[in-house]
Amino acid sequence: MLRTAALAIAATTALTLPAFAGSMDKKDIVDTAVGAGTFETLVAAVSAADLVDTLKSEGPFTVFAPTDEAFAALPEGTVESLLLPENKEQLIAVLTYHVVPGTVMSTDLVDDMKAATVQGGEITIDLDNGVMINDANVTTADIETSNGVIHVIDKVILPADM
Repeated sequence: MLRTAALAIAATTALTLPAFAGSMDKKDIVDTAVGAGTFETLVAAVSAADLVDTLKSEGPFTVFAPTDEAFAALPEGTVESLLLPENKEQLIAVLTYHVVPGTVMSTDLVDDMKAATVQGGEITIDLDNGVMINDANVTTADIETSNGVIHVIDKVILPADM
């Protein structure tokens, strides 16, 4: 059911995005995530949280984007619960914890650095064993978009107060 809802939302989002036929410009964060095909749950969550317009705006933003597999690894029922309208504020907190203002490329990272998230918390970057954001591994870095950058992570990270 969640996969069907996610696909429906992703398809709706994709169909309502502006088409730039023949344009050589990079896609924004949302269009890039939709096009990748591995962020259906993230796109559904961004849509449910009414953050699509924000992540399509000028930015720039750095998004640590959990894959569908990362969301699937959460305890059973977590995603479904977060997508309920009554949990919208909690969903927004989780999603904005994955976003840092500005463009942060992998070459900008320093071991044990802290970065303030849009949610208001801090994430920690660890470079000792590959690149980690808190306890999530960065599996693909530096996916440049027209309004920032996406770094793919293998786990959903949560603010300290959750």
